[in-house]
Amino acid sequence: MREDDPLLRPYHLRRLRLANRIVSTSHEPAYSEDGLPKGRYRRYHVEKARGGVGLTMIGGSAVVSRDSPPAFGNLQLHRDEIVPWLRELTDAVHEHGTAVMCQVTHLGRRSSNFTGDWLPLVHPSPQREPAHRSVPKIAEPWDLERILADYVSAAQRCAAAGLDGIELQSYGHLLDSFLSPRTNPDGGTLDERMAFPRRVITAVRAAVGPEFIMGIRMALDESCAGGLPLAEGLAAAHCYLADGIDFLSTIKGTIDNDAALARVIPPMGEPSAPFLEFTAAVKRELGIPVMHAARIADVATARHAVAEGMLDLVGMTRAHLADPHLVAKIRSGQEDRIRPCVGASYCLDAIYSDGAAKCVHNPATGREGTLPHELSPIHGAPRRIVVVGAGPAGLEAARVLGGRGHEVVLFEAGQDPGGQLLLAARSPRRRDLLGIVDWRVREAKQAGVRLRFGVLAEPEDIRAERPDMVILATGGSPAREFLGEGGELIEDSWDVLSGGAQGTGDVLVYDEHGANQALDAAEVLANAGAHVRYATPERTLAPDVGAMIAPGYLKVFAEHGVRTTLAERLVGVRRADGRLRARLRSEYAEQEHEITVDRVVTERGTLPNDELYFALLPESSNLGEIDHTALLAGREQRVVANPAGEFALFRIGDAVTSRNIHAAVLDALRLCSAIGPREAQKGAPAQ
Repeated sequence: MREDDPLLRPYHLRRLRLANRIVSTSHEPAYSEDGLPKGRYRRYHVEKARGGVGLTMIGGSAVVSRDSPPAFGNLQLHRDEIVPWLRELTDAVHEHGTAVMCQVTHLGRRSSNFTGDWLPLVHPSPQREPAHRSVPKIAEPWDLERILADYVSAAQRCAAAGLDGIELQSYGHLLDSFLSPRTNPDGGTLDERMAFPRRVITAVRAAVGPEFIMGIRMALDESCAGGLPLAEGLAAAHCYLADGIDFLSTIKGTIDNDAALARVIPPMGEPSAPFLEFTAAVKRELGIPVMHAARIADVATARHAVAEGMLDLVGMTRAHLADPHLVAKIRSGQEDRIRPCVGASYCLDAIYSDGAAKCVHNPATGREGTLPHELSPIHGAPRRIVVVGAGPAGLEAARVLGGRGHEVVLFEAGQDPGGQLLLAARSPRRRDLLGIVDWRVREAKQAGVRLRFGVLAEPEDIRAERPDMVILATGGSPAREFLGEGGELIEDSWDVLSGGAQGTGDVLVYDEHGANQALDAAEVLANAGAHVRYATPERTLAPDVGAMIAPGYLKVFAEHGVRTTLAERLVGVRRADGRLRARLRSEYAEQEHEITVDRVVTERGTLPNDELYFALLPESSNLGEIDHTALLAGREQRVVANPAGEFALFRIGDAVTSRNIHAAVLDALRLCSAIGPREAQKGAPAQ
């Protein structure tokens, strides 16, 4: 550890001493239960405190009123019963020397009136928000009076719970909707438009007293037509500071549609830390403690920002979802062991796809009650374990097993690790996915795992290792056999991404999978000069690609004139006049039509590479069976279906069925973290 590391210097935010300059800024992982920060929510934040973060901010958009219904698992600050749960979380975080604050807001129109109590949403104008699709009513004076009182009560609950402070939210929600001329077109002058936000700030400050810390996360420049300009944003901020604000968290842009949100919270494929210069200029202008978070994913960038005085506190929020022990690793001189945030934005998109934030390659995040972030060593004789396949599942299995102390050898048929991630990273937009591979290879090597690349493992290779256990992560291959006519004429997305099927001409990209792969292929082809038509039987384009990542693809589609066809299924391909005729059938009407192209590229997910699994199955003690109850409880697998078997046999990742990166590493972690010493086979408990 460098004693003079700018990131590790303490910082005094008025009366509050922060142990370092790194913050996990306000965000909502949707881990609440019944709108309260119960066990899962608490464990998530305590893990970051244990990992050394200086300040963790909870309640990303914790709501103050009943007509601000939770849109993504928001905490409900309008309820008195939240106070003891907040107190329990606060006390647990404080035990590790970390400060904790809560973001406080009224969502305004950024929710749905078709949820919660089905109350109408309020806003200064009747403009519908594209992202959440509800039309608000214009707030009446009595609405503003009760909401003002709700802000005060919510802040008082936070103070009563022992929190170190609060942060008002002012971008994309109710407070800034009054300030912005775009969302409050009839609001009048700047003084008139900021009147309600100033009333809220003044009332909250009076209610919580002069010592309680109050900040604001604020869009100072909306960077869009008719939006709040920087000059007005700075003028408003000056007034807010005079009203009682202690610190500012800077935002540039707005968030009411997917494209705008992806600019404010940039995903992979976008430049790192795009708003640091903007934040530095704001800090110079206002002379107030400033924090900022926007794709500051690596320690070097964070260190530079603090060292150069561009900000006072650096938000590394998504980086902490990837590695909650980030600060502890800096402090102990193990920066190279930090699990990298690769910018996949699965953390955000998963909230909408399945209800809670998930790091694309840290399955323990949000599952702290059952899965470990740090590996504990076994106590007893290590097992001899063979892992086959060096994709994300196999590398994770090797990392975990080696990290616990087992004797592990990994066989990989290719010359390089990565599996399907090597293909995905061929798309410039997703090249950062290689961080998932590189980190696991380093960790596996450090744990003493023997990595054998260029070896297509056969049953005899595995038997020669005399293993106690075999874990197959052999992945999958493209599912191409589906056409009644012309199956031999098609290519797949792997052909494109591997570089073997690029070039110009008219290309049909047919997507029956709905994830990134077909969009990656379409982007690569379009950038190479092909005229691309994208077709899918789905009623929406790539439904498994989330709102954070989709705008980048849609930008490419627009720039290159990619045509899209929905609700049509590819049913046949034939040659005609030196080209291909692709037959498409409507999903909703009894009709077909043909289009003429030069090539047809299909994407239908993968089918398991399971030949080795079935070859080894008769020799296994468990015959491949997995005890799901034990798996989900974090207990070791003890199935013995074949007492004469030589080893336990498991398969994980796409060797089971076509899924995604997160599923692959989750398979590996929850299976392998429970595997104890060899004695455990004879009844001793796993360590």
